[in-house]
Amino acid sequence: MAMDHGGVRAGANCGEPELSDSLKTFGAVLKALRDEARLTQEQFAPRVQYSAAYIAKIEQGKRFPPRDLLDRSEEVLGATAARVLAAAAGSLTRKVGLASWFLQWAAIEEDAISLYAYECRAIPGLLQPEAYIRAIFERRLPPLSGEQIEHQVTARLERQQLLAERPNTAFSFVIEQALLERRMGGPEVTRQLLDHLLDQGGRRNIEIQVMPLCQYDHAGIDGLMYLAETQQHEWVGYSEGQQSSILITAPKDVSAMLQRYGKLRSQALGREATVSLLEQMRGAL
Repeated sequence: MAMDHGGVRAGANCGEPELSDSLKTFGAVLKALRDEARLTQEQFAPRVQYSAAYIAKIEQGKRFPPRDLLDRSEEVLGATAARVLAAAAGSLTRKVGLASWFLQWAAIEEDAISLYAYECRAIPGLLQPEAYIRAIFERRLPPLSGEQIEHQVTARLERQQLLAERPNTAFSFVIEQALLERRMGGPEVTRQLLDHLLDQGGRRNIEIQVMPLCQYDHAGIDGLMYLAETQQHEWVGYSEGQQSSILITAPKDVSAMLQRYGKLRSQALGREATVSLLEQMRGAL
């Protein structure tokens, strides 16, 4: 895998990934070791400081295992089991493809105490209502089958549950007004999108800001960016492009992204002005 700007680049279709064989294998190994220790998911999860639902996703191959899981598992399952688990994890780090790296970012998202997103391409996945998700995947090229679309919609809606499951996480989204003006999927889909943004923006831990169409001073010229603060107060960046994705961990590069994001927040409309604009656009449909 090619290293670039302190991150890992991988081939991608920039949508929700299919389950990879290596992730499913790791999940099966974790489940077998947990069963051998005669622990249920509900018993095992608090001992490794994760939720039972999160452990279930890892065992199903739906989430990339976080770094801390291996160390914490050794204390619960023993040294021998930890070596087996580490060997299974080794195949994940060698796997090329978006599935592994996107799922690693999804794991970072679920464990983050702060999560920031700037989008100039599409509404952030965590904020997309079902109708908008379908509009995106129905227009995907090469075309997807009906079954593939359903799989993608289900995966994305499941991922969005963390907005409700993590009330102590601070979410910040800066969205270009052009994404709303585009009316992806038509007026009815746009109406549902605006209603959804107004609803989500009403949560105490979610801040949504719109970047106006006319903005002479704009810090987002380098494109979309995602940033997450881990429980250890370390920041990680993530970005996507055409057929590629990158996880950014080098402190210098993440610092630059944080500076840009801070500037974007100061340039975008505030919370009240954003609500006013969304309501105005909703009324114009």
